[in-house]
Amino acid sequence: MKVTAVLLIIGSCLVLVLEGLGFPEQEKDPKFWNAWAQRTLKDALGLQRLNQNQAKNLILFLGDGMGVPTVTAARILKGQLNGQSGEETQLEMDKFPFVSLAKTYNTNAQVADSAGTATAYLCGVKANEGTVGVSAAAVRSQCNTTKGNEVTSILKWAKDAGKSVGIVTTTRVNHATPSAAYAHSVDRDWYSDNEMPAEALQDGCKDIARQLFENIPNIDVIMGGGRKYMFPKNTSDVEYPGVAKHSGTRKDGRNLVQEWTDKVKNKKGHYVWNKKQLLSLNPNNVDYLLGLFEPADLPYDLERDTETDPSLTEMVEVAIKILKKNSRGFYLLVEEENNYQAQAAVPLSMETHGGEDVAVFAKGPLAHLLHGVHEQNYIPHVMAYAGCFGQNTDHCLTLNGAVSHSGTSAVVTVLSSIAALFTVNRLLC
Repeated sequence: MKVTAVLLIIGSCLVLVLEGLGFPEQEKDPKFWNAWAQRTLKDALGLQRLNQNQAKNLILFLGDGMGVPTVTAARILKGQLNGQSGEETQLEMDKFPFVSLAKTYNTNAQVADSAGTATAYLCGVKANEGTVGVSAAAVRSQCNTTKGNEVTSILKWAKDAGKSVGIVTTTRVNHATPSAAYAHSVDRDWYSDNEMPAEALQDGCKDIARQLFENIPNIDVIMGGGRKYMFPKNTSDVEYPGVAKHSGTRKDGRNLVQEWTDKVKNKKGHYVWNKKQLLSLNPNNVDYLLGLFEPADLPYDLERDTETDPSLTEMVEVAIKILKKNSRGFYLLVEEENNYQAQAAVPLSMETHGGEDVAVFAKGPLAHLLHGVHEQNYIPHVMAYAGCFGQNTDHCLTLNGAVSHSGTSAVVTVLSSIAALFTVNRLLC
């Protein structure tokens, strides 16, 4: 079960704690609530002056496991850690002016998984469960259904438009969510050629790790886990030498990290595998960055080794410093995810998953276009429209002419609870 379950359990415990805390004295006075509502109304009236500038920078934050109940529990916990009763607290995304709901189903599954949904909110088309970067015409695990059904992502659209692009994740960089940004695979589990059936290899399908470096070879920033999928089989890991489960997995003998390093050695490219190396970089001297901080997924923030593993915040800060050097702006995908292994009498490969709509919090130029209940594949179309690239660019002359171009503006979209709604959670993936 994902982290959703953890926070839901915490949420139920918070109710018990709350009974002993009472509530602030000011909440007894109707004036308090009336004043709060009037401030909110004033803010809402201000939204009538819509921001219709062109977005230079676009960031998509994906909170894996952050369903609406989990967001509520997190809000309460934040408040209680600050000595309050909790419910009245505001998370940063609560302050975003626009909120909508996204319908997350896959074309062949009412309750979706994170591969098909990633294809939706990154590539703009609904897809089948377990597939990334391919249309619904592709069938999971059937390699021969790949060709001709590939779909491109907003990350590629942005790169083709001259923007810098980046991926920052606490999963392996070839996991379901980030892989939809660059790969075309009929199976989300084909992390390296070691996980692929012989028939798929014979038919010419590529593993996801290989596609990371070949499909869009000039991704500016890549940070996350998944180190072992980049090295030849049985290659000892630099951080965990001699530990078999962390050793390289590739059967083709390729060292993808070395290949990447060779290509960018004269282009201000750097490879790092620990926190010290990352934070010692001068972003002004880095144009391409590959950071692989664990053999597989990164641990939870509370469990990580703070000496060796960077936090998500630290990774994002470095990424933005590198990407923002591009005068045309950037697109950045940020994902936080890890699996929670629940206590169980009988171990299974999957757990329960919600199937309700998910919240999308948005701010920045044209963020008001996220306004109601949408199909999930609508999201990248909106972001590309705001950034004036991709399929819709006719309006850009108007934006750059009648309306001033906002050089520092950014569309920031937070997809809450995307993975909280996905089915087929693999506990050990």
